[in-house]
Amino acid sequence: MHVEIWSDIACPWCYVGRARFGAALAEFEHRDEVTVTWRSFELDPDAPAEREGTHADLIAAKYGRTLEEVAAMDAQLTATAAADGLEMRFSELRSGNTFDGHRLVHLAAEHGFQDAMKERLFRAYFSEGALISDHATLEALAVEVGLDGAEVRASLGGDRFADAVREDERDAHAAGISAVPCFVIDRKYGASGAQPSETLLQFLEHGWAQRDAAPAAS
Repeated sequence: MHVEIWSDIACPWCYVGRARFGAALAEFEHRDEVTVTWRSFELDPDAPAEREGTHADLIAAKYGRTLEEVAAMDAQLTATAAADGLEMRFSELRSGNTFDGHRLVHLAAEHGFQDAMKERLFRAYFSEGALISDHATLEALAVEVGLDGAEVRASLGGDRFADAVREDERDAHAAGISAVPCFVIDRKYGASGAQPSETLLQFLEHGWAQRDAAPAAS
């Protein structure tokens, strides 16, 4: 069974969704027969390399909220993430373009480190205040998970995997995916949002049951 997950590195609910999906997959009876592929999705493809201003100021301006309202939203999300074992430090976020981070995830996939790379990017962005558009930062993170630094530099220095990122995004658009995270089983069944792990486990079980229920060829 193939599960594809569209997400953006700068999406806090995508980080939570990854943790919850991981918990669901660990409980899934047929987990060893599941292939997971991370797909690219940019919430703001026109974002600059780094935005000026604090996270709170940027969110307040974007959604027309007061700083107090943003602080309350962040506190609630921080508590939600903590319940799933994640640490989020919104006051330290450095907002910027995620395109090269997505390219790096594609490179990591070629070496069997895709999930590890995705998790490391999430943690760097939400817990460590890393600027994930910065190539030196991306290289250091990639080396941590086992990639070769020279290959990472060469890939980021050119346009390698740019087409792969755009193809993921075209597929998302064609499928009507406008919000992330979005989980898709065998390009047939989808679930959107950072659903509870119990719900995601049911989603996996449904996908597997439908697979078994497929009529035999006559």
